[in-house]
Amino acid sequence: MLLGASLLLCFGCNTQAQKESEVTTSENSKENAVIETIMSRRSVRKYKPQAVNRDTMQVILECGINAPNGQNKQSWEIRVVDNPEFINGVTEVFKKENPNATKDPNFKNMFRNASTVVFIANDTSYDMSQIDCGLLGENMILSAWSMGIGTCCLGGPARFLTTSPAAAEYLKKLDIPEGYQLLYCIAFGYPDETPAAKPRNAAKIKFID
Repeated sequence: MLLGASLLLCFGCNTQAQKESEVTTSENSKENAVIETIMSRRSVRKYKPQAVNRDTMQVILECGINAPNGQNKQSWEIRVVDNPEFINGVTEVFKKENPNATKDPNFKNMFRNASTVVFIANDTSYDMSQIDCGLLGENMILSAWSMGIGTCCLGGPARFLTTSPAAAEYLKKLDIPEGYQLLYCIAFGYPDETPAAKPRNAAKIKFID
């Protein structure tokens, strides 16, 4: 009986140890997966014609709105455009004011030829809203990369939409509420390039004792 109890205790300990080991391994795998996504991410400026379907985009958007944000104000407004008429239409307006853009033989639209664009506006009444919107965008960018979807943050198109009278029609279509301003946009699509990593300056990091 004593032997049986000892074996049972030993078996129980081994089982518990195995479970703890599995949990640790699982946690490490998750940690490594996140780090791998962050370190391998690249800004993509060439995309395949294939559009990102809305179900996939919905997952990406849900990741975005789960970003940390001040006082849970969620001080953002998000507009997703995958309508070729909108993208091509505003691009035509852009081309008229920026004819040099068409000198690039690969130029198709002002969003790096991406088929899906997410526009992000911030609440101007909250002084930390731009930070919140940045965190929102980073969540979307990383989740997209983990699913094989490339992205590129774009400030120029947002600036054009908010400053060019000729683009006012398209800005209005985004239906951004009063008190919010268009801050930036993100292009989404399947990468048609594999850009190399650009160097980062680690000297900008300092530990203060």
